[in-house]
Amino acid sequence: MKRIGMLGGMSWESTSLYYKIINEEVNKRLGSLHSAKIILSSVDFYEIEKLQHLNKWNETAYILGMEAKNIENAKADFLIICTNTMHKVYTLIQDEITIPILHIADATAEVLVKDYKKNILLLGTKFTMSEDFYKNRLINNYDLNIITPNSKDQDIIHKIIYEELCLGIINSDSKDEYLRIINNLNKDNKLDAVILGCTEITMLINQNDINIDLYDTTKIHALKAVDYALS
Repeated sequence: MKRIGMLGGMSWESTSLYYKIINEEVNKRLGSLHSAKIILSSVDFYEIEKLQHLNKWNETAYILGMEAKNIENAKADFLIICTNTMHKVYTLIQDEITIPILHIADATAEVLVKDYKKNILLLGTKFTMSEDFYKNRLINNYDLNIITPNSKDQDIIHKIIYEELCLGIINSDSKDEYLRIINNLNKDNKLDAVILGCTEITMLINQNDINIDLYDTTKIHALKAVDYALS
């Protein structure tokens, strides 16, 4: 079994989901008392969030690059960055280490393509929805048609992530807002699927809430890590 490197803490709530999913899946596949071999580094999200909103991405990359080096030095065989947004600096982090990083967008897109999904709504932080680092990977590498909410709805989604979900707050009114946004876009675009492109969104909505297929990036990424660890 390969040793999984987890770069987490962004936020710790979603990192805990990664840890749980990975260990449950390893035990499911191997049985008995098996669990995953994991090296986890969990950063202080307060520092990262401040730099994000100041547009100081190189500074965030430096912090995460140093943590990635620590994970590599602890003998992890590969790395997962346990957040969608910080894949904005994926290349800068990969440049700091020699072990591979399993990209969350690749893991998600592979499942979408396998399921013959084409017309996809992307939800996430405003960084993920409005910038090209995530969308273009899905479009250019996997030929997916990516739809995002309008700027006003992006602000609503972003605010709920940072002011509620990252603090472990689950609000029924916020769930209704997310479902309103999804349903309105589905009317206009005939969606095949929705990417829950922030690792916290799965805390708020799930497949029981809506008829459109939801793709939980946290679970997909965690299962991809298990696949790689057991390969």
